[in-house]
Amino acid sequence: MSSAPSAEFFQPLKADDPAVVGGYRLAAVLGAGGMGKVYLSYTPGGRPIALKVIRSEFSEDPEFRRRFQQEVRSAERVQGLYTAPVIDSDTEGAQPWLATAYVPGPSLAHAVALHGALPLRSVLLLTVGVAEALHVIHGAGIVHRDLKPANVLLAADGPRVIDFGIARAADSTSLTSTGVSVGTPAYMAPEQASAGTITPATDVFALGQLVAFAAIGAPAFGDGPSHAVLYRIVHEDPDLSGLPDELRPLVTRCLSRDPAARPALTEIIELCQQISPQPLRQGEDWLPRTVAGSITERLKLPAPAPTPPPQQPATAPTPTPLPTPTEYSPQTPPPGGAHPYAPPAHTPPAHAVAAAPTQAAPGVQAAPAAPGLPPGYRPPPGYQTPQPGHHPQPYNPQAHNPGYPTGPHTYPGAYPPPARRPRRTGLIVAGSVAAAVVGLGIIGYLLPDTTGKGGDAKAGNGPGASAGGSSASPKKRADPQPAAYEGVDVTGNYALMLADNPPRPAEDHGGGVMYGKGDLYYYSDTLFGEDKLGSANGKLVLLNNTQQGSLETCRAETRYTEKIGLDQLTKGSQICVLSKAGHIAVATYRGKSGPDDPSKYITVDLTVWRNADDPKDR
Repeated sequence: MSSAPSAEFFQPLKADDPAVVGGYRLAAVLGAGGMGKVYLSYTPGGRPIALKVIRSEFSEDPEFRRRFQQEVRSAERVQGLYTAPVIDSDTEGAQPWLATAYVPGPSLAHAVALHGALPLRSVLLLTVGVAEALHVIHGAGIVHRDLKPANVLLAADGPRVIDFGIARAADSTSLTSTGVSVGTPAYMAPEQASAGTITPATDVFALGQLVAFAAIGAPAFGDGPSHAVLYRIVHEDPDLSGLPDELRPLVTRCLSRDPAARPALTEIIELCQQISPQPLRQGEDWLPRTVAGSITERLKLPAPAPTPPPQQPATAPTPTPLPTPTEYSPQTPPPGGAHPYAPPAHTPPAHAVAAAPTQAAPGVQAAPAAPGLPPGYRPPPGYQTPQPGHHPQPYNPQAHNPGYPTGPHTYPGAYPPPARRPRRTGLIVAGSVAAAVVGLGIIGYLLPDTTGKGGDAKAGNGPGASAGGSSASPKKRADPQPAAYEGVDVTGNYALMLADNPPRPAEDHGGGVMYGKGDLYYYSDTLFGEDKLGSANGKLVLLNNTQQGSLETCRAETRYTEKIGLDQLTKGSQICVLSKAGHIAVATYRGKSGPDDPSKYITVDLTVWRNADDPKDR
């Protein structure tokens, strides 16, 4: 980005903020609320997302976790044009989190606070957009429960409703009596404020308040302490004096204390179309210019935090060729410190140090160099001066380090090398034989596999690969052909093995389906009413509605679980099954047996890729 992001929208991470959540590196803080903190992050492909981390107080409550998991699974099925879709989540980790698409736009609360009430056309387009979003949310069996100006974002092409259904997870938890506020009192319905029955009509009341706030620029029941606002909602009429006359009938009906008297969402959309002097069409001009300008500001995203390079395993240092005598003077060590072949640092007594010619004092003749040693070399104590006629051999580092480059190398200041050892023909012959064996192994690796068994050598783990992985790149495993099986009936407490052709449900006598060896089992507990799909020999991943089950998708997904409740599935839901044996499958849920059926079972379609991965523990 050419310009820096606004600090008003993107707050820097603080010392108590995590750097990574669920594999996503956090870039900035978007906001905080009663249930958690929202961060800006990015998908691996660079798309921005809003990642909400639930407060630890909630995550420690088992009832919250149960409800939060149910609500997230339901929210993943919501795919409306006016909602922010759920991208990813973790409901079972130490601190649960939920990631949705990032919407570059201000909230309705922020826009009204800065620029005042919206014009009539913008209010009508806001109303129909939110009503359509609620229609989709209610269709997924969710009641928002916390629809307020802060949970409606104003995007360039219309409003977006966020945080739908999440507030329900906090209802009836141990935190409701500790002062933790989840809902917003100013936008609660009377039945919600008095602990009555929550229905989709509860969201219609909140929508009426939302419309009044956008058109008036203030809450319909005023501001002040929570208990005072809740009292007015339950016992008094709203203040609609500043509301345009065109909107008064609609808002009045939405704010009825009787839920049955509130209009349906489809009727609200029709009323808005009747109020508007021209057909309502969402477009980039639906907001005033002053509000639309803040959308541009929110597109100046901060750069994602850099990913630290992976730690490399410790390896032996590669020998560095020794410098020639002219590269460094005897008194100047090479870069990085002493050379590996230089003697250990030692300072002889002052009377034993012979100064180099360049170090001699004026008028004092420099001490001659010891015979056979470079000028200026300071021999250690105990060094014996060679006898006349002795000719030391040049130092051969390869005698001590076979990996050192061949060729004559000397280093000023090194110890006198030992005499060259005689050549050993036997070692040369043995090395030649070893090289021939390695060459034959490489040739065998490159030849096609005619056994049909594959093997680790093809994967770079066999004889053809070096321990450090520096050999030629192994051939990529060819994707197996999928095998499809439609209408597989799995009886309760029976399991399937993906290796079977065709897969048929069988009893597992190794301690029950949950503790046996089944790749996919259906567990039905009639006593406790638990119906689950599970795997005792691998992992499961429940795919989102936006994902298409495929081998690539299942390989890429890491949202592993071992059990999935049947109440989380609808017809057409897809589940990745990844077995420890290396088989991968997509199970498409088609339904379960009826109440009058003598057998209790589920029906799935299976697409199986056998031996799609190396066998391993997942």
